[in-house]
Amino acid sequence: MSGLTLRVAGVDVAARLSGALWVEAEGALVVADLHFEKGSSFAARGQLLPPYDTGETLARLEAEAETLSPRVIVFLGDSFHDGGAEARLCARDAERIAALGRRRALVWITGNHDRAGPSGLPGESLASLTLGALTLVHEPATGRAPGEVAGHLHPCAKVAGAGGRRRCFVTDHERLILPAFGAYTGGLNVRDAAFRGLMGPGRLAAVLGWDQVHRIPWRALRPD
Repeated sequence: MSGLTLRVAGVDVAARLSGALWVEAEGALVVADLHFEKGSSFAARGQLLPPYDTGETLARLEAEAETLSPRVIVFLGDSFHDGGAEARLCARDAERIAALGRRRALVWITGNHDRAGPSGLPGESLASLTLGALTLVHEPATGRAPGEVAGHLHPCAKVAGAGGRRRCFVTDHERLILPAFGAYTGGLNVRDAAFRGLMGPGRLAAVLGWDQVHRIPWRALRPD
């Protein structure tokens, strides 16, 4: 299975196994928190990581774009790890992003790590984007927000009876928060205080498994 169908604010969306969201009615592929060049940012501070995170993240994004043929790819903020990340892109990775933009529209929602959006890459930088009944933003608003699709919190789930944590989507069918798509991004347990007040009745996690996305009721989720 490549994904799990969810209904958010009356719109059918697919939570993909990759961590991307597919809004078929709008031809929109949505990804959050890629944090391009996180590895090179850490290396500059003396903490060496293998310099492959951007390439690996792009490979998964390219695979989704090839499979789904979206009209638009929407990046939900924190696409770059810091203000200098775009300049640190190797020529090959910059060209791969440009190639994505030659075949479809790119929309860069600005985040707290990339407040201005890219300057030398194709696409449009916006604070938010409306797609029908859905409003795409980086950081979730305080309290209930019907139709909001956000990132920022990097949700992960720990399921009763299973070991470790897995990335997940979290929704109450009114709002949806995406997992981080980037290769080197960590996660925050959905039972953390940061998620309190964001979800109403019927909340659940769509947990990324090894070969499918699992619909997990809230009562089966555990804190760290």
